[in-house]
Amino acid sequence: MSAATIATWGICAAATAGVILRPFRWPEAIWAVLGAALLLLLGLMPFAAAAGAVGKGLDVYLFLIGMMLLSETAREQGLFDWLAAAAAAHARGSTLRLFALVYATGIITTTFLSNDATAVVLTPAVYAAARKAKADPLPMLLACALVANAASFVLPISNPANLVLYGGKMPPLGQWFGAFALPSLAAIAVTFLLLRWSERARLAGACEAEIAREPLSSGGKAALAGIAATAIVLLVVSALDLPLGLPTCIAGAATTLLVCALAQRSPLVPARAVSWSVLPLVAGLFVLVEALDRTGVIGLVAQGLRAAAQASPAAGAASAGTILAFASNLMNNLPAGLIASEAVAQAHPPRLIVDALLIGVDLGPNLSITGSLATILWLQAIRREGEEIGFWRFLRTGVVTMVPALTAALAARLLLG
Repeated sequence: MSAATIATWGICAAATAGVILRPFRWPEAIWAVLGAALLLLLGLMPFAAAAGAVGKGLDVYLFLIGMMLLSETAREQGLFDWLAAAAAAHARGSTLRLFALVYATGIITTTFLSNDATAVVLTPAVYAAARKAKADPLPMLLACALVANAASFVLPISNPANLVLYGGKMPPLGQWFGAFALPSLAAIAVTFLLLRWSERARLAGACEAEIAREPLSSGGKAALAGIAATAIVLLVVSALDLPLGLPTCIAGAATTLLVCALAQRSPLVPARAVSWSVLPLVAGLFVLVEALDRTGVIGLVAQGLRAAAQASPAAGAASAGTILAFASNLMNNLPAGLIASEAVAQAHPPRLIVDALLIGVDLGPNLSITGSLATILWLQAIRREGEEIGFWRFLRTGVVTMVPALTAALAARLLLG
């Protein structure tokens, strides 16, 4: 093994650790960008290769921009407050009912808008609902984070990582449902039951039943219509097997411009509030994955997949999905999914193994606080509300919920054959 390979692995590992642990409480993006910059400065990666790696993330950047614009526009127009009051009123004084409403809404949002939308769009509304109902917001916020990953393989569009793993060649919806309907149901149900059990002390008691509800403004109605229209656009685009990024970005920008015109506000107001740092974070992660690819790591992973498929497809699927689930927490599921995607392209394993890898990369990140891009976006959303959840607090919840849910989902997929 060459010194350059060892140095590349060390830099990638250090950058990933920085993203996960956030030393000095610096933003996650700083560590990813620093790692990528160090690879270039030390000559471990050509500039052209790094630029090409950044370019691979274009569809992801556009998707995130559209979703973040939708979220900030809705926030500006009071849509989240209105939704919060509606949810709190329907809870009718029951904290458990409010928790169930939040989780059900998260399933719908993740299914039709993606897990990133649940993190960016739904989380602020849930926090507002908990505050209006005078309930402990932590279980509700955790519900947003966990359902964003638990429901992220109901549809191909439920998680951008699905598109990455299948290399843009998604199976038909009928085949998708045949493979993932039962595993999705298992993951969603097990996560809900165990999260409710683990947070039972915080969910005990009643919450506020009488909530003042202001009428939704015209700008808020336009923002809600824009979110609904975006969901329809994503379903259509996904059915046509086209990239999701540009349509999402256009829908988000169009909604922002329309709403701001109705409200007679500058579109720069919501644009300034967007957490733009997530874009260099994603770009840095793409560069780190490209660097690992150049050292032969992906070739080794492909060899492992071929060997597992030859020995026993079922056992190989279970082990591959489990390993990728835990690896996603060590390096974030976006780079883990990219590595798995490249390895699948080289190894051509059976569909059962690919499906198990998808379950692992989607559901595995529920273990740790920086396991997925959606959870990082969720972290940024709750920090804006003045809340903070530490690594160990999230890990304790993740151990209780993720491991049984992953076992149930993989078992369901293997049962289908």
